[in-house]
Amino acid sequence: MASGPVIDGIYYQAFGPDANCTLEFCPVEVSVYGYLPNLAANIVFIALYALSAIVHIYLGIRWKTWFFMSCMIVGAINGILGYVGRVILHNNPFDFFGFIIQIVCVTCGPVYYCAAIYVTLAAAIKFFGPELSRFNPNLFIWVFIPFDIVCLILQASGGALSTTSSGDSSLGVNLALAGLALQVAVLVAFCAAFGDYLWRYFHSDVYRKRTQSGGGAMGARVKLFFGFMAAAVLLILIRCGYRLAELREGYDGELVREEGLFIGLESVMVVLAVFCLCVAHPGFAGFARPMGEGEKGSESSANEFETERI
Repeated sequence: MASGPVIDGIYYQAFGPDANCTLEFCPVEVSVYGYLPNLAANIVFIALYALSAIVHIYLGIRWKTWFFMSCMIVGAINGILGYVGRVILHNNPFDFFGFIIQIVCVTCGPVYYCAAIYVTLAAAIKFFGPELSRFNPNLFIWVFIPFDIVCLILQASGGALSTTSSGDSSLGVNLALAGLALQVAVLVAFCAAFGDYLWRYFHSDVYRKRTQSGGGAMGARVKLFFGFMAAAVLLILIRCGYRLAELREGYDGELVREEGLFIGLESVMVVLAVFCLCVAHPGFAGFARPMGEGEKGSESSANEFETERI
């Protein structure tokens, strides 16, 4: 990124904790993004994340899906904080605090959604047909969640280190790149396992018997659940691919300075994924029990008890 100007013997720094540039003395082109983030767009995304949090709080309490709800709320809070950071950058594109919170929070938010997806699919497999899975459904938790935590650590560390005073921390960028690359690899592996299970499930006698006993309604709900979950995974994968390409060029690259691409391939993709996960909620698919129901034992309630904490 370009340096700030020298005016009346005063050097104006455009980036870092000691940045003293303002739009009065420095052109927006020398800021880290080279543009003023669109105020209306960022307010819309703040509102959408807030709405998603409210919806998931209601659904989480209604169906007692505590882990799923927690992941979605933490992800939404990250989104809200990240876009608040971009609102700050709209008012002052040289504001270092605004840059820090948006780079860390926007980057890390989808990691929490992935955790919700991994645990939910493990519970879904246990409920719908564990015998159709090629491996123990708990492996979705034991394998993918630890990798998800590593992705979070790498991306958060990379985002934090990228906020050095020089603004060109190669270590920070490389760490964030490693976290995103790992997330893409994990998501691709997850998609392969997920797709394999879907194929086996929808071509099984288990699925046919379930749809017949449910009068067809159950089959539609299951298809909606798996369809919207698959859509959420693909949307997050597209987003991660974009962020990989963006960060590969560093903060001096052209992609970092394209707000339209950021809105379309980061903001829109993740928000759509969040609302897909409202439809792909375990409660709607029938394997989480509503508040106050199924408290006493039977084989059915035992199965529900096993999956209610997702």
